[in-house]
Amino acid sequence: MDLEEAFQLVGEFGGHQKRMVGVLILLQIYMACQCMLIILIGAVPEYQLEVVTLSGGDFTQSATFKEDVSSIVTEWYLVKQDAYKVSLAGSLFFVGVLFGNVLFGPLSDKIGRKPIFLMSLFFEVLFAYGSALAPSYELFALSRLMVGLMNGGMALVCFILSQEYVGKSYWALTGTISNMTFAVGIALFALLGYCIRSWRNLAAAANSPGVLLFLFCIMLPESPRWLYSQGRTVQAEKVLQDFARRNGKGNVTLKLRKTPGTTGTETPKAGLLQLVKHRVLRCRTIVLMYVWYACSLVYYGLTMNASDDKGSLFLTVAMYGLVELPAYPLCIYFINKSWSGRQKALASFLILAGLCCLLSVMVPVQPGSVFNGSCFALLGKLMVSAAFNIVYVYTSELYPTVIRNAGLGVCSMSCRVGGILAPFVPSMKVLHASMPFIAFCLTGVSAGAMGLLLPETLNKPMAETLEELSAPVYHRMLDTQVHLLADEQLSKRRGSESE
Repeated sequence: MDLEEAFQLVGEFGGHQKRMVGVLILLQIYMACQCMLIILIGAVPEYQLEVVTLSGGDFTQSATFKEDVSSIVTEWYLVKQDAYKVSLAGSLFFVGVLFGNVLFGPLSDKIGRKPIFLMSLFFEVLFAYGSALAPSYELFALSRLMVGLMNGGMALVCFILSQEYVGKSYWALTGTISNMTFAVGIALFALLGYCIRSWRNLAAAANSPGVLLFLFCIMLPESPRWLYSQGRTVQAEKVLQDFARRNGKGNVTLKLRKTPGTTGTETPKAGLLQLVKHRVLRCRTIVLMYVWYACSLVYYGLTMNASDDKGSLFLTVAMYGLVELPAYPLCIYFINKSWSGRQKALASFLILAGLCCLLSVMVPVQPGSVFNGSCFALLGKLMVSAAFNIVYVYTSELYPTVIRNAGLGVCSMSCRVGGILAPFVPSMKVLHASMPFIAFCLTGVSAGAMGLLLPETLNKPMAETLEELSAPVYHRMLDTQVHLLADEQLSKRRGSESE
């Protein structure tokens, strides 16, 4: 039997898989705290510059802060010529994530999901405590770089495992819940920041859940899909049989057929170079890299811009997290409809996100009016959150299992370029107040148009190996499944008419 038949036998999303995926989903809250940490601990209170006369007649400037705020800005006086260091620390995190994606994505395809995942999570927690204890800005910035490096490996594999532990029909659900939990994590981080005002205590408290979750993750098994894609069918069968027992199915007997292109325990030749050499993968990767970049730039750019909004910083950050929540039910609805699917839903949400950013600067500010710039910016965040959620699920389905993490790693690398640039985009206001949102608009609309070049994956069989992706039989399976679905729908209509 093939892998999907085996999942149907042992349970596509049984109680045991729900518990495993639940642990992985809770990690999204931890990741949200690490990604958004700089927004609160890098808060810039009002300050006044004073001229201080030094011995010898020289002058220097000293900052006096008008508010009692604990942040890296007040501790290390990151104002005026040193103000860029706050954005730099935020960008260094995403630089680390970028290199983590490139390094750990392909490694998890070769070595395995679980060892890379656990190693990355362990060192991320370790370096994150280093951020809370850093005695100087330089060591703090270095620790944020290392936290990002480990996060790049951990977050990527975490998402992949939440997909590969369940049947393909539940991928959209688990992926959507993961991204929705990340949004909840942003709001919870704002609440935590409101309760803990010392930036060092906040950094330590935001990192502590990672310790507990690491202990739970040690008990997780290796991905049966990865084992199967590597030709290690005996081990994959054992993992699936354990799923069946823990799901209450008893001792089931299953025999997986060998994956195409593998014999015994030989590993199929798949790696980063295949993303360039393989004709189908090359075209998909180019488009997906730009789409991921656009999602990240607009998503994090709008979130980082929250620090420039008037009013309570904690409330604004929480709103930028909570506004995402309606996006995920919309995703589940649209990506599972035949008239929309993954492709059209992704393109539509990206284009709408860009247009909302444009409207946020075109609509005049009217006190007390519901339709103002901030509301359209929040609506843009909702739309790009929906697109970001879809592109995670969509990309997982566009790459075969043997190269899925490498493909996601390269796309996520491009995504992190957007994350690196995002903290600096709001500073474009010095040129013109509308410049950041015009940049978001052009990026979102162009990425939505490019997304229409990708193939639809809804109700299509998933390739496990590169051979399946290129083989004529794979494409015949696509056509056959489409015809079977059409016949099934026709039979249902005829049955309802006869009644």
